[in-house]
Amino acid sequence: MDLSIGDMVSIKVPLPYLKTADPMPMLRPPELVSPDEIGQITGLNAFDLVKVKFRRGTFLIPIDRLVKKRMEAH
Repeated sequence: MDLSIGDMVSIKVPLPYLKTADPMPMLRPPELVSPDEIGQITGLNAFDLVKVKFRRGTFLIPIDRLVKKRMEAH
């Protein structure tokens, strides 16, 4: 999947946990991000991980678990 910083994404399949994008990452419960919530990519990491900023925090998400969202103009 071709993703870049600034793209809007959502989680397409449930995750067993969320890993924070903090300097010392922590595992958090997956309920912090709802399946229909849209987040913004803020960084690209090694091993096909991206930093995604959601309403309740920034998390490291595997790229294959994300789906790109198109933002509609109003």
